[in-house]
Amino acid sequence: MANKWYHIFLLDKEKGKEDAKLRIRIRWGKNIVAFNVGFRVDVSKWSTETQRCKNNTTHGKKKIQASVINREINRYETAVENIFNKFNLENKIPTKEEFKSLFIKEVRGVCENDANEGGNIWSIFNNFTKETGFRNSWSAATYRKINTLKKHLMSFNNTISFEDLTESGLNDFMAYLRDDIDLRNSTIKKQISFLKWFMRWATLKGYNSNRDFETFSPKLKDTEKKVIFLEWDELMKLYYFEFTENKKYLERVRDIFCFCCFTSLRYSDVANLKRHNIINDKIVITTVKTSDTISIELNDYSREILDKYKNMKYPENKALPVLTNQKMNLYIKEVGYICGINAPVTITYYKGNKRIDETFKKYELLGTHCGRRTFICNALMMGIQLEVVMKWTGNNDYKSMKPYIDIADSAKQEAMKLFNKKSPK
Repeated sequence: MANKWYHIFLLDKEKGKEDAKLRIRIRWGKNIVAFNVGFRVDVSKWSTETQRCKNNTTHGKKKIQASVINREINRYETAVENIFNKFNLENKIPTKEEFKSLFIKEVRGVCENDANEGGNIWSIFNNFTKETGFRNSWSAATYRKINTLKKHLMSFNNTISFEDLTESGLNDFMAYLRDDIDLRNSTIKKQISFLKWFMRWATLKGYNSNRDFETFSPKLKDTEKKVIFLEWDELMKLYYFEFTENKKYLERVRDIFCFCCFTSLRYSDVANLKRHNIINDKIVITTVKTSDTISIELNDYSREILDKYKNMKYPENKALPVLTNQKMNLYIKEVGYICGINAPVTITYYKGNKRIDETFKKYELLGTHCGRRTFICNALMMGIQLEVVMKWTGNNDYKSMKPYIDIADSAKQEAMKLFNKKSPK
């Protein structure tokens, strides 16, 4: 019979830390299993006698109330007692695997096969992708980013479980991304944020009780992403450039790119632009990325480009002959090269603690999204009010506009220097 069993709550103390991970260890016969309770407890506020947090105390960086942690301890104890009572009634002794399966079901409300043992975390990840993607109307790009995280996790450890993703495990994964995959700090930050998103979802669903991710906040050196855009004279150089006969195929690529520069539209919206979206000298369109409906007045340049192609027929009544994004990005660089858009641009980033500076010719960095950035930067430098620009672009977050505002302010400072006169000798 399984009537002799013992359990104890332990603090996994770490050198230099005032708090520790709380776990339960259960023993019967020669069998021992342990589970993370999912909280960190301040060592000085823990009572080994009562096996509880001291009353009226708070714990960890998030200052969790002792009553919250103690309730969870009670729940774990009840689960253990229920399981052994069950086996005692059947006059059986559970194996470690049987106990673990029932314990997970008792505590988390899910069967072990649906929880975090072995490779089953991947089916949970797939459910997260399916449910969250549908609810939030993810774009294809977001699905690709989340799938990239899954691939990195699988290559890191294809039998990983939630219990492995402790603070130490998260640090190991971060080191793997840096040292083995050779990612920049900025990309590692995004991967960790996606992983924490998944773990928050899994915790709410009852699949995960390991809460180390909540306080995991690595300090990675980083710089603000460089905003690549065309100065007005560079844009005009592109717009009026006459291509030779053997390079005529680049003309429509240039036109589409310039149309983005004069309207602020993303590639996805230009590719989706229909003739019926042009109403009373305005573009009225529901954006692909955010599903916002925006209205953008035509100017002389955008109107001229539309007029150039108005008598041509394209599939689905599209307004412009847009190539795939991949081909557009490839050809835009060639357009920039031929047009002499070769000002040096230095990109700074970090890998670990190592600062890396790389200098490119501007045409090497051009892509479809530079069109939208070009519109915003030039509009702000012309003195157009930020609120008006945001109505055209569909931005509703001032934070996302800050890099452009900084560029405009810098340009204004440089422009003001033109008024300075040399002091008379």
